[in-house]
Amino acid sequence: MPDKADVSVKNSMYYVYEMLQIMPVIFILTAIIEAWVPKEVIMNGFGEKAGIKGSFFSFLLGSFSAGPIYAAFPISKMLLKKGASIGNIVIILSSWAVIKIPMLANEAKFLGPKFMGIRWVLTVISIIIMACIVSLFVKKEDIPDEEEVDISKITEVRIDEDYCIGCGLCKKLSPEHFEMVDKKARWKKVKVDDMEIKKLRPVIEKCPSKAIGFK
Repeated sequence: MPDKADVSVKNSMYYVYEMLQIMPVIFILTAIIEAWVPKEVIMNGFGEKAGIKGSFFSFLLGSFSAGPIYAAFPISKMLLKKGASIGNIVIILSSWAVIKIPMLANEAKFLGPKFMGIRWVLTVISIIIMACIVSLFVKKEDIPDEEEVDISKITEVRIDEDYCIGCGLCKKLSPEHFEMVDKKARWKKVKVDDMEIKKLRPVIEKCPSKAIGFK
């Protein structure tokens, strides 16, 4: 039993270490895309009107992705906010999970190209059907968004240093409000009025790790 406990602890620590390695990179990548890729580009490539092109791009993004499936969720949320369709998000997540290129190569090696090819075709068909069904029942308004804040009760801005990944995006977007100290974002303690709140909302929304908020 002690041996099994040691193995369990080691496995758990491995996954924690993996998350600590991958998630900061994903958060930074998400922040870069959100800040620099225009909404029109996302809508044109992955939006409702993208059609077959959008499905193709979604399959490509999911299939050539790196990292475990949980890394896909913040990227998918950002793409949704930028105008991607529900159906294409389903395709991205499903492709990321079950038809990534490195996985297919290993599958062909161990189970044979014929097995891999047939499974790939059937999986792609299933993903397309699933994307259509989910799109019928799930709308964008069903996706949880950031909690609305009562402006009259806002007194200052909070930064959770445990969540801050030190990307510096907040300082870049609003240097009059934020600074970087020891690779962590810090609030400059300027006065918060209604005009300041309006300026700060986009900055808070773009924080990739959601470390910034009102209080």
